Amino acid sequence: MPSTVKGTLMIDGHELVISNPDKLLWPESGISKLIYLQRLGELAPYLIKHCRNRYLTTIRYPHGIDGKSFYQKNCPQPQPPFVNLAVQSGIHYVHLDSLPTLLWLGNLAALEFHASFDRIGEPLVPTEWVLDLDPSQEEEPRIMEAAMLVGRLLESLGIQSIPKTSGATGVQITVPLVPDLSFDELRRIGLFIGEYLSSTHPDLFTTQRLKKHRGDLIYVDYLQHYQGKTLSAPYTPRARAGAPVSTPLTWDEVRRSPRPADYHLLNISERLSRVGDLMEQTEPQQLRPILEFIGKR
Repeated sequence: MPSTVKGTLMIDGHELVISNPDKLLWPESGISKLIYLQRLGELAPYLIKHCRNRYLTTIRYPHGIDGKSFYQKNCPQPQPPFVNLAVQSGIHYVHLDSLPTLLWLGNLAALEFHASFDRIGEPLVPTEWVLDLDPSQEEEPRIMEAAMLVGRLLESLGIQSIPKTSGATGVQITVPLVPDLSFDELRRIGLFIGEYLSSTHPDLFTTQRLKKHRGDLIYVDYLQHYQGKTLSAPYTPRARAGAPVSTPLTWDEVRRSPRPADYHLLNISERLSRVGDLMEQTEPQQLRPILEFIGKR
C-alpha cells in the first residue's frame, strides 16, 4: 500500500497534522485537500460565527465527493485537546468555535457543516426563523422566482428577510428574530405562509412533505425549523460538482435569477471581501403581531 503523505500546520498555537494534502476532494474543480483547507481558512470568520453555540453535524467524504460519505454527529476520535464538545441527548457534538477545530474537521474531509436551530446551553427560544424552499426537480429554473415571491409576501407583512442559496438546489429564507416565540408558534406562521403561497400560486408551491406527492412543485418546508433539526450553515461548502457554497444574497441579486452554483469555494472569498456577511445586515424582527393576526382568522 502507498505510504500516507503528511504535513503539519501551526494554527493559533496548536499543531495540526494534515494527511494526504494532494488528495482531490472536488476532482472536477481541481480542489485538493490543501486547497480546501486554504479556502476554509478564508471562510472561517463567517462559517464559525454561524456554527458557534450550535450542535454541529458534518458530512464526511474521505475519498472526495465521488466516494462514499457519512454523517457524523459524535466527535471523531482521537479528539485533539483544542476541540471543545457540546453534549446533548448522549451525543458528544463538536463545538465549532475556533479555526483549529474547523481545519481539523476539514482534514478529516468534513465537506459540509450543518448547524442546529437550538443553541448550546440556551433556552429553546429561536433566534431566527427559516423557510426552506425545496425543489422537487434536480434542476429548477423557477427557484429564484419562488424566492422572490416569498420575499415580497414577507415584506408585505412588514418582515425583512435574507435569501440564502442552500448550495444545492434550494433557497432558504431566513428572518432574524427578537427571541420571544417558540418553535411551535413559528410553525403556525410557516403553515400560514405555505398555505397562502400554495393557494395563490398553485402551479409553483406546495406544502406536501412527501416528494411523491409534489409533482414538479417547490415545497415550502416550514417543518424543518425545529428543535433538534439542522440546516446547511451559511457559508458551508457542499459536496457537489463545482464546490458550491451556501451563500446569502441580496434581494436585488435574487431578481437577477442567479444559479446557486454561481457561488463556490474558488470565488466566495472575493465576494465576502466585497459585500461582507449579509446575514448580519438585517435587524431582528418581531413576529408576534403576525401570530396574533393568524389567531384572529
